[in-house]
Amino acid sequence: MTNLSIIDKLKRSKILDLLQEGKRIDDRALDEPRPLVIDTGVIPHANGSARARLGDTEVVSGIKVQPDKPFPDMGDKGIFICTAEILPLAHPSAETGPPQPNVIEIARVVDRGIRESGMIDLSQMVLQKDKSVIGVFADNVVTDHDGNLFDACSYAAVAAIITSKIPKWEMKDDKPVLIEDQASDTPITTIPISVTMGLMGEFIIVDPNLDEWECLDARITITTNSDGNIVALQKGGSDGFSLEQLVKCSELSIVVGKKIRDIIKQATEGSK
Repeated sequence: MTNLSIIDKLKRSKILDLLQEGKRIDDRALDEPRPLVIDTGVIPHANGSARARLGDTEVVSGIKVQPDKPFPDMGDKGIFICTAEILPLAHPSAETGPPQPNVIEIARVVDRGIRESGMIDLSQMVLQKDKSVIGVFADNVVTDHDGNLFDACSYAAVAAIITSKIPKWEMKDDKPVLIEDQASDTPITTIPISVTMGLMGEFIIVDPNLDEWECLDARITITTNSDGNIVALQKGGSDGFSLEQLVKCSELSIVVGKKIRDIIKQATEGSK
C-alpha cells in the first residue's frame, strides 16, 4: 500500500495487528459481512425501490421503467442501465459535479453483475423488434458512506429490481402507448449477489468497512447467481492475488453470497 498518511499507517498497523489475532476492528470474523437490512418501497412514485443498510453504509436505489430504443446489436432485447452517485452529505470526500472515476467504477461493477447474471429476462421486454423496447434504469444514491459501496449499491439495486413493476405499452402508429393501470412483475430469472473482499498483507477480509478499505493492498468483487455460479469479477488496488487466494475468494463469494441472497429474498417477499 503506497501514499498512506502517518495516521493511515498507524491505522493499518493496528488493523494488521488485530488480523494476526484473527480479529477485526469492529469485532467481526474475517469472513463475516456487516449486518444487512433491506427496506423496499422507499420511493413511492418509482417503478421499484429499495434501501440497503450494510453496517453504516446506506444506499437508496430507484427503478425507472420506460420505452426506449434498443442497443444497435440487441434489437430483440430490452435494455438495462445502472448509475451511481455519492451525495456530498454521505462523506466529507464526496464532491458535487461530474461523477469521479471511483463512482463510475461502482456503477459499472453493479451493472455488470446484474447484466451478466441475466437477472432480468430482457427478451420479454420487446415492444417491436429493432425499433422499440422497454428500458430498466437503476439509479443508486449513496446517502452514508462507511466502505464497500460496491456491495451496498448492488444489494439495493437487486432488491429494487425484484420489487419493480413493468407498465404495459402497446405499439400504435409505430409508437409505444401506455395502457393505464396495467403492470406486470419484472421477469426475474436469478438473484445476483456480489461479495467484495479485501487483501491486507496475507489476510482476506469480507466486506471491508471504510477504515479497512482505506488500508487495503487489493480488493476483488465477485458476483454469483442463484445457482452459485460466478458471473462477474472486478479486481482493484495496487497489489495482486495469488491463485490460492483467488480460489479462497471464489469460495467465500459463494458461501457469503448465499447468506446475503436469503436476506434479500426474505426482505422482498410480498413486496411485488
